Amino acid sequence: MNRIFLKSTAVAFSSLLASLVLALTLVPAFGGAVDGNAWLMLTICPLAIAWPASAFMFWQSEKLRAAHRDLARTHAELAAAHRRLEEKASRDTMTGMLNRETFFAALDRSRRKTDRGALLIIDADHFKKINDSFGHLTGDTALLEIAAAITRAVRAGDVLGRIGGEEFGAFLVAASDQEAVHVAERVRREVELIRFQPSADRIVPLTVSIGGTICACEANVSELMRIADKRLYEAKSRGRNLAIFDQGISAAA
Repeated sequence: MNRIFLKSTAVAFSSLLASLVLALTLVPAFGGAVDGNAWLMLTICPLAIAWPASAFMFWQSEKLRAAHRDLARTHAELAAAHRRLEEKASRDTMTGMLNRETFFAALDRSRRKTDRGALLIIDADHFKKINDSFGHLTGDTALLEIAAAITRAVRAGDVLGRIGGEEFGAFLVAASDQEAVHVAERVRREVELIRFQPSADRIVPLTVSIGGTICACEANVSELMRIADKRLYEAKSRGRNLAIFDQGISAAA
């Protein structure tokens, strides 16, 4: 408000000065004289008109700037809220990994950017027994530990998702054959090392079976999933706690 008052006062006095200069220049040029009443009009009119008009204009301008600031702040808050909602909608609520739909969309995008990589399907072994024996809350805890182990085992930049109840997907971006086998074995081993203790007197082993495939240039997402799922089924049928690729098996020691 003080700024508006000072700016309006400056405009009013500038108007007064301009009025006096014009009057003292033009009136004598036309043969007239500035008398007492003229001096009064030349002084009062600029002040009476310019100050209120400029004050109103500056006040409106300040309101407009404040409205623009509020609008920009609201827009930024809405954009941030939208990003949070998008992020929440794309994540599995329990593990924080990508959900099934978002994982496959990310896999499809990654496949378009590179013709190298590998897909792993990771499934927890005998998980129904944990739920049946200790309850679903304990099963959820076990699932979180498995998810954390998978996250530790993959590389930075790899894409992870929970694609089923106890099934996870991992796309190893631009991984070579050897890198993919190594990461799959690291995932299997990291889960195997978990000491899951659902009760004070009992430790339950946790293991996963893994089916993997190297991403061929011409293969689409559906084909990759079909091949990896076939390898997963093979790992299950061979006794579980295995990681099986087209070219071989990574097994527990």
